[in-house]
Amino acid sequence: MTIALPLSVVAFPANAAHESPADTTDVHQLEEFVVTSRRNVEDVIPAQTLSGKQLQSLNSNSVADALRYFSGVQVKDYGGVGGIKTVNIRSMGTNHTGVVYDGVELGNAQNGQIDLGQFSLDNIEAISLYNGQKSEILQPAKDFGSAGSIYMRTRAPQFKEGETFHARLTLRGGSFDLINPSALVELRLSERVNASLSAEWINSSGRYKFRYRRVTPTGQLAYDTTAVRQNGDINATRLELNVNGSLNNGQWSVKAYNYNSERGVPGAIVNNVWRRGERIWDLNSFIQGNYRATFGDFTTLNNVKYAHYRTHYVNNDDRQLQVDNLYRQKEFYLSSANEYRILPPWRVSLSYDFQWNSLATDIRDFARPQRFSNFLALASSLSLSRLKLQGSMLATFIHDRVEGADNPSNRHVFTPALYASFFPLRDNPELSIRAFYKRSFRMPTFNDLYYADMGNSKLNPERATQYNVGVLYDHMSHSSLLAALRVSADAYYNTVSDKIVAYPKGQQFRWTMLNLGRVHIRGIDVAAAATFNPRDQLMLTLRAQYTFQRAIDVTDPADSYYRNQIPYIPRNSGSVVGSAQWRGWGLNFSWIYVGERYNQQDNIRYNYMQPWYTSDLSLSKDLRIGRVALRVLAEINNLLSQDYDVILNYPMPKRNYRITLTAEI
Repeated sequence: MTIALPLSVVAFPANAAHESPADTTDVHQLEEFVVTSRRNVEDVIPAQTLSGKQLQSLNSNSVADALRYFSGVQVKDYGGVGGIKTVNIRSMGTNHTGVVYDGVELGNAQNGQIDLGQFSLDNIEAISLYNGQKSEILQPAKDFGSAGSIYMRTRAPQFKEGETFHARLTLRGGSFDLINPSALVELRLSERVNASLSAEWINSSGRYKFRYRRVTPTGQLAYDTTAVRQNGDINATRLELNVNGSLNNGQWSVKAYNYNSERGVPGAIVNNVWRRGERIWDLNSFIQGNYRATFGDFTTLNNVKYAHYRTHYVNNDDRQLQVDNLYRQKEFYLSSANEYRILPPWRVSLSYDFQWNSLATDIRDFARPQRFSNFLALASSLSLSRLKLQGSMLATFIHDRVEGADNPSNRHVFTPALYASFFPLRDNPELSIRAFYKRSFRMPTFNDLYYADMGNSKLNPERATQYNVGVLYDHMSHSSLLAALRVSADAYYNTVSDKIVAYPKGQQFRWTMLNLGRVHIRGIDVAAAATFNPRDQLMLTLRAQYTFQRAIDVTDPADSYYRNQIPYIPRNSGSVVGSAQWRGWGLNFSWIYVGERYNQQDNIRYNYMQPWYTSDLSLSKDLRIGRVALRVLAEINNLLSQDYDVILNYPMPKRNYRITLTAEI
């Protein structure tokens, strides 16, 4: 039995992503505070979590934008509303990050990267970030395999007595000719079954002004101009149907999802040349089902999914190789996780997953690979009064099948993990010390192995090892000015070996993939959050986080970049978020800082990228007219109109605006 304690404010809450929806009365009292959660006493390593309303107040367009407020996270953003956005946790690499949507991991066997810019926040109830893995043993076997995981949970209908219908309409508009309406309808079909349909359309020209300024290595000005970003338009729709039901011993759910988009790919701006030739059409669809039930001391969790992803990529730039390719991915996934409680404090679980992936394309002589993956995980947890332990062992067996070629050899990898949490103060859970050790790997993608003139079918999996130790102080008070205070600090050391890198073969457009890299990562994450109640109906909240990372390449002492910081990883980064709530008014301010970085392996002046920071401000008003709850939200992003690049030669927008109107019954 899971016991949930209400927690007003946390920096790293632990909220199980797959559990049935809990009563959120205490959280609603905080309205739009930045981070809220329910602390699960069974969790060993808490997660960082943001809830849906807090995400809206953080001036975030997508899931990727919201993740910038988590410590230890780097977001690669290529600019614009429709630009590609990927996430890297603690410098391990994007492919080491698992993304789980309502209990089932999203996949991309082609390149291993999930574009989080495709996921809207309008129907997201909570986003959780776990370093290592989720701190519970009842989960799919595949979930034990990632070095870090992002869990997205959609909104589940909650009906009061006599209610059978909810609806929400949102209209968002702003800079870059943005038009973004969305709608949500929730129905109570019976006492045990409810359904929701969410729809969204986003359209934007993606045109924004930017300043492009470059200097030579000697410090002389090469050019300085102001221009308008081109080919950043997007026209996309999202449809999502959810049906949820309860049983005597558990619950079930079915989800159907469709994302359809056409967008320009805003290319790099190099030598004062604007690239405009790339476009992508995406048609991503999947259907998945979930069943969870408890029979005495035994609990079972089962998932099934089928996905079809279609990508059409065109590059008509006459300065580059002409490309017009169509890719089709298919995926079938089946999972069964089973937990047994041997004694009240001692549980064991056994999980098995099967996954099949295929990739087809119209590229001549393409390998058309198929991948058969089997995952088997054995885990156990022990929960004593002051000590909590969790251990797991994941066995992964992968077999690839390629048309017209000798099939590659089978691959198998065993990856253990051990987690511990200790409460040093007797009968006082406010202070805790936690630590974990984990090994993981990422399988080479289809592009790594089989892409024409680039792949290498003999690649080894990329392996990672993680060590983490941290401390957490979590205090709550309902009778003082300081209602809640939470402070945490973690120190970690990660290594990545057999890192997969691309090297040119000496001919243009021809590359080869090799296992050459080795990276050592040392870091510190510090986070603090506080809630103040200075007077009735006034609530002030403040949250800050800071990350230090020393991520260095230790592949070969003969390299000029030996022990240099790896590309795009800042040593220092952080954010500050503050909000005030008073009589339906909400004022939110957020500030994000990313320190100096280098865009190539050599940490030399020519590759140096200066620090950047952005400030965002929003003002909201909630009111009610009869049964209709209204919300008006005005946002100013990049308040000081900073010029910056997250990725070299991909300029980000200057000051921009957005207004959101929401009506809900």
